[in-house]
Amino acid sequence: MAKVRKIPLRICVGCREKKPKRELVRIVRTPEGEVLLDLTGKKSGRGVYICPREACFKQALKAKQLEKNLERSISEEVIAEITALLEQQEDGR
Repeated sequence: MAKVRKIPLRICVGCREKKPKRELVRIVRTPEGEVLLDLTGKKSGRGVYICPREACFKQALKAKQLEKNLERSISEEVIAEITALLEQQEDGR
């Protein structure tokens, strides 16, 4: 009998839904304090997960969930970069 692998679940900070980790995008605060989009999901640092939809990202920004969870204020440049990458991913579907 094959062993059933447990699928890691994470909560989107925008819509608050539990989803498989692979379906979500990770935003990470590196040990140096830099906030980045982590498409590999392997960068070291404090991470939060968000659905790859711009609506979830906007909801998380509005509720300041990213800043609370990353314990860091997020610059406008980083917000613009993440928004652009999420738009590309939405267009690519």
